[in-house]
Amino acid sequence: MAQPAERAEPRARSAAETAHAALKALILDNALPPGSQRLESELALQLGLSRTPVREAMVRLQQEGLVAITPRHGMRVLPIAAGDMREIYAVLTALEPMAAELLARRADPGAGLERLSAACDAMEAALAAEDRSGWAAADEAFHLGLAELCGNRRLAGMVMQVWEQSHRARLFTLQQRPLPARSTAEHRRVLEAIAAGEADRARNLYHRHRARSGAELVSLIERSGLAWL
Repeated sequence: MAQPAERAEPRARSAAETAHAALKALILDNALPPGSQRLESELALQLGLSRTPVREAMVRLQQEGLVAITPRHGMRVLPIAAGDMREIYAVLTALEPMAAELLARRADPGAGLERLSAACDAMEAALAAEDRSGWAAADEAFHLGLAELCGNRRLAGMVMQVWEQSHRARLFTLQQRPLPARSTAEHRRVLEAIAAGEADRARNLYHRHRARSGAELVSLIERSGLAWL
């Protein structure tokens, strides 16, 4: 009689993973914006799942700092304050320049950079078309590509985790920022330094880019009254 239960366990884990991925995507893309309150039963109906995997997903999202669970009231999507963004960008400013340096210090630093080059091309094309959403997607591809290519899996994992936490704020402010001509040029210069094997220059350029862009985003949140994000 134990066998059916053992076969059902992997299916339950799979359903919980599905619920977690779906809810996390809704939160990060602001389809469930900060302050949203949802009952467990509502989410289960929306996702077409039973309440058990949804409950497990909610607990995991709470552990990740994205929601707060209240008994009998389901979950509430937590805000991102300007102070949170300062902390997030402080971490990115410390870690991402190291990834750029590691790439530039490889034996053949110009090899395997097609992904970053394509992201720069896409940013430049989106900028010319004033396509902010397209630019944001290319920007994300550059930053995550850099982390994944640097050769340090732990560094990449930490960068991607923190980058994910800033996703909502970047989307909220996307239409309020000036066209990102400066950031686009900065990405291209970082890529050129990496390809040339100029490790110190790549690290310093990236550090200045990340510090400047982080301060700009935090300032925009504060000035626009979006501190509740």
